[in-house]
Amino acid sequence: MLLERIYDEDLAQASYFIGCQSKGEAVVIDARRDLSDYFDLAERHGMRITAVAETHIHADYLSGTRELAAATGADAYVSGEGGEDWQYGFDAKRLNHGDVISIGNIRIEARHTPGHTPEHLVFLVTDGAFSQDPGYMISGDFVFAGDLGRPDLLDEAAGGQDTRFEGAKQLFSSLRNEFVTLPDHVMVYPGHGAGSACGKALGALPSTTVGYERANAWWSQYVSNDDEQGFIDELLDGQPDAHAYFGRMKRENKDGPVVLGPQGPLVEMTVDQVRSALEEERAVFVDTRSQDKVKHGTPVGALNIPAGGKTASFGAWAYDPERETRPLILLAENQEQAESLREHLMRVGIDRVKGYITSIEGLLKTQPATITPAELENFEPALLLDVRNKSEHSKGHIPGSEQISAGRVLWHQDQLPTAGPIVTYCQSGVRNSVAASALRREGHDVRELVGSYAGWAEWKQSH
Repeated sequence: MLLERIYDEDLAQASYFIGCQSKGEAVVIDARRDLSDYFDLAERHGMRITAVAETHIHADYLSGTRELAAATGADAYVSGEGGEDWQYGFDAKRLNHGDVISIGNIRIEARHTPGHTPEHLVFLVTDGAFSQDPGYMISGDFVFAGDLGRPDLLDEAAGGQDTRFEGAKQLFSSLRNEFVTLPDHVMVYPGHGAGSACGKALGALPSTTVGYERANAWWSQYVSNDDEQGFIDELLDGQPDAHAYFGRMKRENKDGPVVLGPQGPLVEMTVDQVRSALEEERAVFVDTRSQDKVKHGTPVGALNIPAGGKTASFGAWAYDPERETRPLILLAENQEQAESLREHLMRVGIDRVKGYITSIEGLLKTQPATITPAELENFEPALLLDVRNKSEHSKGHIPGSEQISAGRVLWHQDQLPTAGPIVTYCQSGVRNSVAASALRREGHDVRELVGSYAGWAEWKQSH
């Protein structure tokens, strides 16, 4: 048996490629929409992808289940559990508790583990050539290394009302009935790692074991003592802000993401073509440089979505394809980088990329407004806005500031003043630059605090 983890550092998301060497067939679980990694693995190992499955209706990225099934002709499998409200809206084979996907000697059994979401499945994997018992669990957002999937996302991002309490109870039951009863040696491969907002204290380890989690995880004492209420209280306390785009992901993943098909090369545009697109199509220019470079000048109306580790996340904070119909033009060093940026944006359903350009020379530019900590001392903004997470704000903030995280502020403009300057800050300036650029495009008068909170704290200490 072959088991490969494909990890996206941007969204801290893992998908899994499980293959049978003797039969030359493979199953992919929790695929993302850009498919090259799965094709590369299949080609390297001489396998065909014959099945694509997913653990649950994802919130933090747009599922690639339909995309990969369409590209390969593979059967698509989704959960049939969770009740009428949690049924998928597209054609796929439904898996219920105890159903099995088989390839060669490999047995992949679906187990219903509600809590994070009502329909959630995990997959127990048995390598029949080696053992008759499961040795591996693809745990999705049920159990992470050192943590659990949060049960409050339906309230935070999908319009639920107090579903977190029932979800927490279900999670407690799932742990007791479907996890701690397994042998210690069963390897656990979670759907996310450190940095994901799908839990509050995810570990960075790529895998763990049932025995290790049972012995060491924070939740184990509550399950072993049958302390459901203590478990619920601890689980729900201190969960991070849920990004607003999670609600869109839930809806699209349930209904069925649009199948894009093969993506052709991204076109390099000339300055004149970019000017024309900005004027005639009202295209959105995406400045992918660091915030330090952007501060020296950026195209008028540009979004700052830095290239690198968090392009998908930052893109989903700053651009809402449910509200925007205008195409994107990317600033990129070359075609390879441009197409990599496009792939990252596809992972969160931002598909309207028109082309790229390698320089901003010749475009009308502006310098984003800033304010220093010293200037802020005697300045009265209409709002001093902390775009960090609520947990960061509670640990220390600039007096008088209000908190709306960068991943939520575009969707909560009703909480912003309609006139007057808004001063924004994060911890170091990266998230602030993304959020500020999005708010400026909405017409707000935004001034970014130089050095953000770290710079202000240093200045305050010296004064």
